[in-house]
Amino acid sequence: MIEIGIDKVVQVLFLAREGDAGAAEMKAFVDALNDDEKAHLTAIAWVGRGAFEPEDYASAVETAFAEATIPTATYLAGMPHLSENLEAGLEALGVDVSDAEADFL
Repeated sequence: MIEIGIDKVVQVLFLAREGDAGAAEMKAFVDALNDDEKAHLTAIAWVGRGAFEPEDYASAVETAFAEATIPTATYLAGMPHLSENLEAGLEALGVDVSDAEADFL
């Protein structure tokens, strides 16, 4: 079960799409998330890039907790194609983001 608001994932997704213009805002936003939300955000990105299958989402979250050796915002900011990974991860997990995207815009 995803334990981060989809609206928060969508916000990170959109900030990541802005590239350098949104980098500082994205890092500040992610830094403000609690540890559970950070682990779930990371797990969604991992599912999206194919490091974990959707059915292994719980393992991805556990791994995100266990391997968090640098700040999550720094890790995610350095991930190539973060926005695409988050979008693909949500889709693979069967999450419809159309309402959250509409609210964000």
